[in-house]
Amino acid sequence: MTPRLKGVLIALAGTTAWATTGIFISYLLTRYNLAPLTLAFWRDLAVAATLIAILAVFQPQALRLTRRDVPFFLAYGFVALALFNGLWTYSVKFNGAAVATVLAYSSPAFTVLLAGPLLKEPFTRRKLAAVILGLAGCVLVAKAYRPEVWQVNLAGILVGLGTGLVFAIYSLAGRWSSSRFTNSWTVTAYGFLFAALALGLTQTPQTLFTLGRAWDGWLILAALAVGPSLLGFGLYTLSLRYLPASAASLIAVLEPALTAVMAIFLLGEILIGWQWAGAGLIVFAAVLAQFEPAPS
Repeated sequence: MTPRLKGVLIALAGTTAWATTGIFISYLLTRYNLAPLTLAFWRDLAVAATLIAILAVFQPQALRLTRRDVPFFLAYGFVALALFNGLWTYSVKFNGAAVATVLAYSSPAFTVLLAGPLLKEPFTRRKLAAVILGLAGCVLVAKAYRPEVWQVNLAGILVGLGTGLVFAIYSLAGRWSSSRFTNSWTVTAYGFLFAALALGLTQTPQTLFTLGRAWDGWLILAALAVGPSLLGFGLYTLSLRYLPASAASLIAVLEPALTAVMAIFLLGEILIGWQWAGAGLIVFAAVLAQFEPAPS
């Protein structure tokens, strides 16, 4: 198995895990009236705690940090990952789920544009075509082709595009970290720990324990953290050891299509013809990007 194929398979596995997070989050927000930033805080904290505990038992050397590592994690976790969670929450609030999804998946475009000057990854017509096709597919899957869906204000659009930009920065930082840290799970563990510290500053004792004694809610929250969140972010970060950031981000565009298909079986939702067409475009875009010649 070539390193590129290995990276593609790892990124696909991570994206598939990611695709279930929307279902978990939607259920928690509607069933338990949990504030979005509170949910994000507990999810990030649970991911960090779980992964740190596992590494402490099986790879304790992976938890060693030096003083010069702290600035990276302040930027990667405390700023980028926490900011992504916050912006995503407010984008959904301002724009609605459909437009927020489309704007968030502007991230491959930002990644492709920034990867050249920052990581010396080549900018090619094939990547540009994959970005355009992937974004068009997201529009169709999210049904954002309806004019009324886009009746939002300028602030909402800017917040949504900010979500895509911050995730692009997160991807590029993850790619850069692969040359500095020998274990990608170290990056994931401390990234989420620093993100939880940042999100903790947004909480009060009242918001922190909104779930109260709803133990089933706590169990679902724990399942969200140690399942799709840990696997999704962890495997995506791992894939960046083998793939250019631009290629990995284009695979991640598969998430809305996978979520839509899963919702058919788990939530009884129905996809119309244009949504199936959009899912096909997204898959084609992800495949197209992988035929890009590997950098020498």
